[in-house]
Amino acid sequence: MPFTIATWNINSVRLRMPIVERLLKEHSPDVLCLQETKVPDELFPEKAFRKAGYEHILFHGQKGYHGVATVARRPIELVEKRRFCEIDDSRHLSVRVQAGGRSILLHNFYVPAGGDEPDPEINRKFRHKLDFVYEMNSVPASQDDASILVGDLNIAPQEHDVWSHKQLLNVVSHTPVETENFEAMRQAGGWVDLMRLNVPAEQKLYTWWSYRAKDWQASDRGRRLDHIWSSANLVPSFAGYEILKAARGWEKPSDHVPVIAKFELGLSAFNRQGRCGASIP
Repeated sequence: MPFTIATWNINSVRLRMPIVERLLKEHSPDVLCLQETKVPDELFPEKAFRKAGYEHILFHGQKGYHGVATVARRPIELVEKRRFCEIDDSRHLSVRVQAGGRSILLHNFYVPAGGDEPDPEINRKFRHKLDFVYEMNSVPASQDDASILVGDLNIAPQEHDVWSHKQLLNVVSHTPVETENFEAMRQAGGWVDLMRLNVPAEQKLYTWWSYRAKDWQASDRGRRLDHIWSSANLVPSFAGYEILKAARGWEKPSDHVPVIAKFELGLSAFNRQGRCGASIP
């Protein structure tokens, strides 16, 4: 059975609810994971999601900053709202969802951006980011159950996950200390980077374009900050993904765009050719 998960840093869910509703109407993912919702739990726009057909809603928010939410068309069960680095800043939510006869543990993350100065000795935000990624080593992919990890992880790990590897080596999100620790954490945890699974390393992949660009589309100076990972036992069911680049041009857009992953659960065998790549309309 087809099963789809979308991840999107929405940069204020209440401000951008119209484009969230557009995504749900046009693409109908089974599950939507949002980051940077910027709303306390008591003000989360549940009614709008229920009206759109998403009756199952869990969130971990705070006023004005950060926050994650997972909404679904099918039942989801809260597993954990984990606190990282001894700071209560609403950056993680895990749920369990049943699909295709499988029980899937789904993590929704919003990793700290890290500020502007890539020096942990003088920038506490960057120190926090490095510490947060280190603590993510305690969230490995399950070797028994199916696991998926999505979210705005705020690191572009590979050379062609940014518009210029050389020019961004000293820019937060692509510095060697970030990318090396990030990849070490992913590999140690047994996570598979699904977006790069069948995409050539030299192919550019972006999910974020800065608000600072006068014409983001013409300059196309993007970064891949949003990720979809899974446990190895889900790879045979992975049926590709789509980066909705057009959403960067929607009315009052986020600087991130949605990424939608599709799984064909229940398949015992799987031919990846022509199905596991990226679609970037």
